[in-house]
Amino acid sequence: MSRLTEAAGRIKRDALTVYFIARNPETPFYVRLLALAIASYAASPIDLIPDFIPVIGFLDDIILLPLGILLVVKLTPRAIIVESRAEAIRAAEKPVSTAAAVVVVAIWVLSAISLGYWLMNQS
Repeated sequence: MSRLTEAAGRIKRDALTVYFIARNPETPFYVRLLALAIASYAASPIDLIPDFIPVIGFLDDIILLPLGILLVVKLTPRAIIVESRAEAIRAAEKPVSTAAAVVVVAIWVLSAISLGYWLMNQS
């Protein structure tokens, strides 16, 4: 179980590194787009395959996300990776962003209101 926890921590750190790779202006444009997509997917509460589906639900978290991170790292110049990893370590030590939590909650609330409005108009 500790190996699994350690691997999850590594993936979280690497996803943060990918986010900083996407923000670096020296990163090639196509890598920035891919890195932004991977970092957004890693931070998103919405999965490609829902986690409640037994076994298959965790495949995107266990296979797809690490493969995406690996691809971004392979396409990124070494100096940018080193700089982004250092920035990710510094950022991980900071407290969690309240503003980001508010944005995520606002998106969920707006989505729920929109869905309710759409469902009421379907009858």
